[in-house]
Amino acid sequence: MSGYLPPPTGLPEHLPPGERLLWQGRPDWRAFARNVFHVRGLTVYLAAIVVWCAVSTGMDHGFTAQTALSVARYAAIAATPVLFLMGYAWLIARSTTYSITSKRVVMRQGTVVPMTINIPYARIDTAALSTKPDGFGDISLLLIGKDRLAYFMLWPHARPWRMAKSEPSLRSVPDVASVGQILARALAASANMPAPAFTGSQDAPATVGAVTA
Repeated sequence: MSGYLPPPTGLPEHLPPGERLLWQGRPDWRAFARNVFHVRGLTVYLAAIVVWCAVSTGMDHGFTAQTALSVARYAAIAATPVLFLMGYAWLIARSTTYSITSKRVVMRQGTVVPMTINIPYARIDTAALSTKPDGFGDISLLLIGKDRLAYFMLWPHARPWRMAKSEPSLRSVPDVASVGQILARALAASANMPAPAFTGSQDAPATVGAVTA
């Protein structure tokens, strides 16, 4: 159709009159691999196994060219899951868009089948901010009511280990403190309340930044 404008990236349709887009972003794939898939810890664990195999093989058969070839094989096998998770983190970040509007949080996700989850502010009880030293972090949303989003439908965009009462989460968001402030102000405005400060910490993510809508 002539003159047709597609919806903004990450949104299923154009915003209705009176609703404004306040922020939009996506996970950082490196932070996602590091903090969600724990690639750093897995790398250390697998590297320790490779070193142990190298020492064990060398002690049994001597440190020869054949030993070096065997160690190289161990290293290649160990690198496979790490590279897979890093690639998967990149795909997730590429296919995910988080949006905060004046009325709702929108999560566009899905590496194979795109899916959009709309969370109106009236459905949000509290929002919790968890930050990392590098400035990346998560914003988890505790929902009101008995109707719940399935944890495995949300994963990996869900707060870890909250399966019975899943919490949709914006994961590995850059400059998460600033994004948290945007969401805090939007939630407060929707409830006609003063905007509280989002002050998250890595050690106490469950109790920081509570905002009642």
